[in-house]
Amino acid sequence: MHVQEWLDTVPAAAVYAAVALVIGLESLGIPLPGEIVLVSAALLSSQHSGINPVVLGVCATVGAVVGDSIGYAIGRKGGRPLLAWLGKKFPKHFSEGHIATAERSFQKWGMWAVFFGRFVALLRIFAGPLAGVLRMPYWKFLIANVLGGICWAGGTTAVIYYVGVVAESWLKKFSWLGLVAAVLIGLTSMLVLKRKAKQANAASQQAEEPEPVPAGE
Repeated sequence: MHVQEWLDTVPAAAVYAAVALVIGLESLGIPLPGEIVLVSAALLSSQHSGINPVVLGVCATVGAVVGDSIGYAIGRKGGRPLLAWLGKKFPKHFSEGHIATAERSFQKWGMWAVFFGRFVALLRIFAGPLAGVLRMPYWKFLIANVLGGICWAGGTTAVIYYVGVVAESWLKKFSWLGLVAAVLIGLTSMLVLKRKAKQANAASQQAEEPEPVPAGE
């Protein structure tokens, strides 16, 4: 079956629901590949006449906002013991070092950490629960959560959709090869941005560390 014919068989409602669910669970605090799912769905919408990119962006935004809000409520109720429990269940994502890094970001940037954290995989998982644990006022959290969700989900959907539209003729020509290559290009660009963000975060942490004081002073 040709790629385009196969794509046309995918129910739009299933794509919308899957995107909203995965992003919602990731925002709630469960380590899931929300960004990869969103990018793949946005690329799919550029090749599938039945999937509306606007509806897709709205579903992704709703999933992000609702998931973060549930994570906030859970974090506010669970407090520090919740973070300790998550550290045992998901040591790779909720290690003490990662929690400390996220907490420093919240203490320094406040609600802006929630907004910009939407664009960083680690903070995207932490934002809701940690904001609740740190007792950030909900109205501040909600504003940053909604704006961040719109910019991240809507912006990602729009960019990937238009990239897919421009590459449509290329995708038709090369069938599966083109589709796979386009996905790999999108994922590679995200990994490069994440690496740069990680390096910038490490540099800022190093700059914040106090200089050692000589023993004689």
